[in-house]
Amino acid sequence: MVKQIRLEPIAQTIEVETNSSLLSVLLHKDLDVLKECGGRGMCATCHIYIKAGMSELSRMSRREQRTLEVITSCLPNSRLACQTRVQGEGVVVELPSGMYVQSIQDIEALIGRRADQDLLHPFTGTILVQEGKLVTRSMLKQLKNVNFEVSHYFNRTHGV
Repeated sequence: MVKQIRLEPIAQTIEVETNSSLLSVLLHKDLDVLKECGGRGMCATCHIYIKAGMSELSRMSRREQRTLEVITSCLPNSRLACQTRVQGEGVVVELPSGMYVQSIQDIEALIGRRADQDLLHPFTGTILVQEGKLVTRSMLKQLKNVNFEVSHYFNRTHGV
């Protein structure tokens, strides 16, 4: 059975099959979602906000709860798109603004320019550089100890 969901702030309504994951919906719309852990709920790169219809979604698993606990931008309406399945109508998804930094090269390419949007830590969602602010070499120092492999970060933060 087909359900409709709304994506904000891009103001698009999309039809999806019941029990489809929100990650598959976002990827189908060619939205920039990293899915660094391959959709296993271990990273925060598919973090979204549910503006309406939370009761029309699958229940949150313990793994999703643990992962959301490390996201600094987590709110009561936060979910991971990879772990969230559409069960009913009236779901409105808000996509967080900003771009997740995928590598040191992302920052190097922007040094000396102003950020077009917030630049976000690859796993915690912390804002590294605010929109409109100058990207400087000091950003590289902040990221030099970041291991961009999800499994390493997840093991360190969850003691797995």
